Amino acid sequence: MREIVTIQVGDFANFIGSHFWNFQDELLGLAEEPHADQTYKNQSLDTDVLFRAGETQQGTLTYTPRLVSIGLQGSLGSLSSHGSLYNDVPSCDPSHVATWTGNVTTHVAQPHKKNLFLQSLYKEELHQPTPSTNEIKDEDLVECLENDVQFWTDFSKVHYHPQSLYEVNGLFTDIQGFDNYGIGKDVFSKSLCGEEMDERLRFFVEECDHIQGIQFVVDDSGGFSSVAADFLENIADEYTNTPVMLYSARGPGTYMNPLSQKGSISRALHDAVSFSRLSSLCKLIVPIGLPFLSTSKVSSFLRIEDAKPFHCSAVYAAALHSISTPFRMGLPGPTVDSEYATGAMDVSGTVSMLTGQGRQNMVTMLDVAMPAPPLTGVRSQLNFPESLYSLTPEIAVNVEDLEAVEFMTILGALHS
Repeated sequence: MREIVTIQVGDFANFIGSHFWNFQDELLGLAEEPHADQTYKNQSLDTDVLFRAGETQQGTLTYTPRLVSIGLQGSLGSLSSHGSLYNDVPSCDPSHVATWTGNVTTHVAQPHKKNLFLQSLYKEELHQPTPSTNEIKDEDLVECLENDVQFWTDFSKVHYHPQSLYEVNGLFTDIQGFDNYGIGKDVFSKSLCGEEMDERLRFFVEECDHIQGIQFVVDDSGGFSSVAADFLENIADEYTNTPVMLYSARGPGTYMNPLSQKGSISRALHDAVSFSRLSSLCKLIVPIGLPFLSTSKVSSFLRIEDAKPFHCSAVYAAALHSISTPFRMGLPGPTVDSEYATGAMDVSGTVSMLTGQGRQNMVTMLDVAMPAPPLTGVRSQLNFPESLYSLTPEIAVNVEDLEAVEFMTILGALHS
């Protein structure tokens, strides 16, 4: 087994991760679908690389992502921090603890309700028949996803282990000014936050037979950059031989609001400090997050609204899903069907290749063709690399690097 542990730090990173895990859930569903294409039923893709099998105290078998997700308090929406499978965690009622004899004022926040999409998933899992008068139509679900997504959990289809979901104590989603590297500098060392994050990662790493690497996605547009940097520093100390592929992502909100001169200077300082620190703590860093994805060449065939993280994160998640496919493929051998997949690699081999040739290319661009050009017909005359456009910001166009090292993943080429 060559497991991968995924870490998501920050709101937009979790939006990307939610789409990413939905993609994996779809593949699992297609593999079990009797009438699905045989491509999805082959043994070349090993989902155990990303997922772990478990069991609840009631004896229910579970299959959950090998994931540590970190966010602000309240960022989980209607989802409990214990997930949705392990609901047997005892809760303590503080009203029964007599430590104060003075007046007490109680503030209670109403829990977020499941939106229509999550309600439909819940009924589907329970196999509840829906009366025709209350039938949820596809167009209603589309409308819900278009306009009612506030949290990354609002469109998440997978179940999570209780060790996966971590909310930073004392930082809430309505906090103002958590938008620069310095503001989050003390979060990791504050109280027990750092130790708790390390323990959650250790839980997943120690149950791996042979971990091949860590897939780390961070929202580096604000204070979570420094949280991720401190976390990465601990990872580098404790898991010295485990390669980390870091995707530093920026959501659309980073570029939407105009900044004052002071704000522009603060943003520039944040960018410099964040990039310098993060890139020094991983084997490979891949910056992603275009200022305006909707008007970029990447979106020539896509309908994107920049103001909606639900839209933009889907594109970046699709790219991460594609580029990480070789990590989940079985290595050549008698049990692997090469008819449907070829080119398996692990994280270490990919990092070594991209950082080779006697130099440390720690920064890598991520280009995509979405959708990929056809291999036959009129458009097939187009050179395939010419159809690739970068998701990495601030990249010079039409500048050829004669020493560039490339790693390309093509999905659907063999049986399209």
